[in-house]
Amino acid sequence: MAAAPVWSVDPRTGKQREQVAVEATADEVDTVVRAAHAARGTLADRAVRTALLRRAADLLDEAGEAVIEAADAETALGPGRLTGELGRTTYQLRAFADLVQEGAFLDVRIDHADPGLAPPRPDLRRYKIPLGPVAVYSASNFPLAFSVPGGDTASALAAGCPVVVKAHPDHPATSELCAALLRRAAAEVGLPEGVLNLVHGFQAGIDLVRHPLITAAGFTGSVRGGRALYDAAAARPHPIPFHGELGSLNPVVVTEAAAGERAEQIGAGLAGAMTLGVGQFCVKPGLVLAPAGAGGDRLLKSLTDAVSNSEAGVLLDHRMREAFLDGVRTRAALPDVEAPVTPGAGGEHTVSAGFLAVPAARLAAEGPHDLLLEECFGPVTVVARYTDEAEIGSVLARLPGNLSATLHLGDAEGAGTDDEGRGARLLAEVTPLAGRVVVNGWPTGVAVAPAQHHGGPYPATTSTSTSVGGTAVERWLRPVAYQDTPPALLPPELREDNPLGLPRRVDGRPEGAHGRPEDA
Repeated sequence: MAAAPVWSVDPRTGKQREQVAVEATADEVDTVVRAAHAARGTLADRAVRTALLRRAADLLDEAGEAVIEAADAETALGPGRLTGELGRTTYQLRAFADLVQEGAFLDVRIDHADPGLAPPRPDLRRYKIPLGPVAVYSASNFPLAFSVPGGDTASALAAGCPVVVKAHPDHPATSELCAALLRRAAAEVGLPEGVLNLVHGFQAGIDLVRHPLITAAGFTGSVRGGRALYDAAAARPHPIPFHGELGSLNPVVVTEAAAGERAEQIGAGLAGAMTLGVGQFCVKPGLVLAPAGAGGDRLLKSLTDAVSNSEAGVLLDHRMREAFLDGVRTRAALPDVEAPVTPGAGGEHTVSAGFLAVPAARLAAEGPHDLLLEECFGPVTVVARYTDEAEIGSVLARLPGNLSATLHLGDAEGAGTDDEGRGARLLAEVTPLAGRVVVNGWPTGVAVAPAQHHGGPYPATTSTSTSVGGTAVERWLRPVAYQDTPPALLPPELREDNPLGLPRRVDGRPEGAHGRPEDA
């Protein structure tokens, strides 16, 4: 049987642009995974990894015009959005290069032997080592920052793990171009191409997660697809970590005081957040708890005006367009659901933004309205009007895990000077629901920063790790401790004289510049 072709498709027209590749067979998946496995030792040198990440960023910048053109042709996200995404991607690569060079992510800890303790303590030296070849599954909505050159790939390479990427079918040409640039970067710093491999095809993705030499996987996509791969990873004879980002409603709570003080500002901000990127951000606010009454009415009018003035847009592919249209049609047909601005088809290939409104009481108990508590991918949100604070709690108690939760508080609530302590109480209520809590802002836009956390309770993610920020590297490492090991046999990172100049903790305290605990 001939291998199935992989086509690049223009989402603006639904027409095929070019054949980019063919779907990988099981034998081809095996070949690239074995190449990655063979290349793992070449990434042992931190200086080489640093050079690889920086050179990859440079080459992506140099080819920026071609990369953006290819990505726009396959995603319709537009040059402006993609220029920003490319900048984020190369910044992320350089940030991981800095992290590798500094070395603290190895978490080196040395506890010297102490025979005076009861029981006596042996000499223990611990650090983190790379797991091995990693499978990365590209995201549809971020063809750069969460795809071939994105955060999963960058953090895995930073950890010292070769990567096999399963390309997303919505942007195969962009994937091939970016993979070629990363392989060129590898060659220029003296690494084999096996440190970065690319495969296409649905079955190839399944074969990849099941391959015995793959040691971990990172995924960004749907609940259905991510859960199937997660289950496959767990069902292996030797299960592996599966770090999946699956779906998120990203609830927003607007207090009565906040609506009274700035309803128009909140409504306009919500419109911008829910329509950004045609509603295709994983942190799009999909459920908003807004008060009944005058303040809430002003918020809805502002939201109505802003959304009504938004332009129709193209979704990433026609399958997503049909799913969006079916999703909003089914939701709008539920009892007591209104559509102040009806979301739907904007044209033959586009969709128009809109929002639905429903009494919060409809969401407080199990029933057909549970559909409104599920993510609908695209430019739509649900505004649930509550009559008292108890209804807020009842709805929040029914929500699954999320990437983000947002609070819009009144001035006194935010300052903690309101008589009821509502700000602190709501903050405590939403914290168990999400990996990132936003106050008086919007969750769209996930900054690449050391303190960032992009994850959350299931089904937002399948692990407690982050896929954005420096600590994303921890997903691809495991700790190992050496006990009473002769100095000549120790890895350089654990030797007494600290020949690599790493940040370390010795006998419980940070080590100083001269290889001794700072407080010694």
